[in-house]
Amino acid sequence: MATTTIENYVKEIFFAEQENPGNPVPMGTIAKALKVVPGTATTMVKSMERNKLLKYKPRIGVTLSGKGRTLAIRMIRRHRLIEVFLVNVLKLDWDEIHEDAEELEHVVSDRILEKIDELCGYPEFDPHGDPIPSADGTFKPVKHKNLMECPTGRQLAIQRVLDQEASFLKFAMNNGLTPGANIQVVERNPIAEAITILLDKGRQLSLGAKVAEKILVA
Repeated sequence: MATTTIENYVKEIFFAEQENPGNPVPMGTIAKALKVVPGTATTMVKSMERNKLLKYKPRIGVTLSGKGRTLAIRMIRRHRLIEVFLVNVLKLDWDEIHEDAEELEHVVSDRILEKIDELCGYPEFDPHGDPIPSADGTFKPVKHKNLMECPTGRQLAIQRVLDQEASFLKFAMNNGLTPGANIQVVERNPIAEAITILLDKGRQLSLGAKVAEKILVA
């Protein structure tokens, strides 16, 4: 049975692989994501390699095995379903659920998790718009663009918010930048690396590139 630490490692390695498909994940990336020193991360991945969860190449990085990928997707499903439950059933704000979900994903039984799935109506996305893997480990295919990539004058709907830091989510909530909201890019300023968007009731909001790139739309 995988420990909490192993479950956290495979999940973070999976996310890093998605950021840079087809390439090994450097040890520095893993250490930063898990907030440990590189030596600690190296010791852990060597242990995980012995358990056939990944392949480790010194000075290059790691790649999840099929077994490791399956475990990672299982943990992602658990985390995102729990977030839906915390928001939809317990009525917590979306900026305060991530850490609780991080704790609960390791302890909730499979039976309870499937009841949560049923109770919440078998959701396909979590409150931040992240896709929830199905029980068989598949993700619903989605095509999104970030706001910096979008042309002006086109009606758009927010699908996903990438940054799950509480401060960013509060900013997004306070400004109506939540999944399902309809917006339109009305002005682009390439020199300032900023855009102006039109929200509900004619309200306009200027966003810098660092913020706009974290808002995905369709």
